[in-house]
Amino acid sequence: MNITSQIKQPIFDEMELFEKKFYESMSSQVALLNRITYYIVNRKGKQMRPMFVFLTAKMLASGQVNERTYRGACVIELIHTATLVHDDVVDDSNRRRGFFSINALWKNKIAVLVGDYLLSKGLLLSIDYGDFDLLRIISVAVREMSEGELLQIEKARRLDITEEVYYEIIRKKTATLIAACCALGAQSVIEDAVQVENMRKFGELIGMAFQIKDDLFDYTDEAIGKPTGIDIKEQKMTLPLIHVLNTCTSKEKSWLINSIKNHNKDKKRVKEVIAFVKNNQGLSYAENKMMQFQAEALSLLANYPDSDFKAALVLMVNYVIERKK
Repeated sequence: MNITSQIKQPIFDEMELFEKKFYESMSSQVALLNRITYYIVNRKGKQMRPMFVFLTAKMLASGQVNERTYRGACVIELIHTATLVHDDVVDDSNRRRGFFSINALWKNKIAVLVGDYLLSKGLLLSIDYGDFDLLRIISVAVREMSEGELLQIEKARRLDITEEVYYEIIRKKTATLIAACCALGAQSVIEDAVQVENMRKFGELIGMAFQIKDDLFDYTDEAIGKPTGIDIKEQKMTLPLIHVLNTCTSKEKSWLINSIKNHNKDKKRVKEVIAFVKNNQGLSYAENKMMQFQAEALSLLANYPDSDFKAALVLMVNYVIERKK
């Protein structure tokens, strides 16, 4: 049994029912929209985010979930899907998970409108049932994700990112959505602000580790979801690169910045940058930071009684940093 199947095992029934509810939550009177949402549902990813919602809820409520938990999972997946559709437009990307992206098949205008539609469906799902506590969690996540993306674009122009700013970018851009999943799962089953915050922090720490793992993929030759060196080509400042920029000589720093700004399409130069980062402990530094976030996340679970759901969350944390793509 592969690791994702193991993680899903204690929430297998919930995930089956979730898929039906998720598809229903996207339905529309417009045939074109239904055709596109059908395409989206049939090309789903690992569905990590709803898994976080259900595992957190079941760990805190002795294996129980309710309709609010399902709505929380549907909302987070609607929002996540909306951001992916919009990201593909922003990045001018024609592929998503090995299939054609929405903008590649139906053009940018339709893709932007579909993203808007999914976002509004997600927010309305909470409003229609009066889940205003869940809506607050989700709305904060949407705001932070937008801020994180714009902060990254602003900083990429000047290539002046410090490690602190980098953490702020990935916290908002990536970690905030996983944090929202865990907070939603908790909030849907209990009324305990301390526990909800504990779970939110747990999700945030996993999200930080997840993004650093993604950064490390830019320096590996393994067959993964994105080509090696793509972050450098897109002038994205990742942790291995930031660390090396902050520790190398001023001459080396000038060469690095010049390479990223003016020679990022030159394959030979990109390879030289990758080799330089590897040789100057950029990767080992980032790996250590990732493992610190992992250890901190696991320590937040330590106080909860052992259960299949807790074990699956521990497995999930370890999977985040051991995954190969």
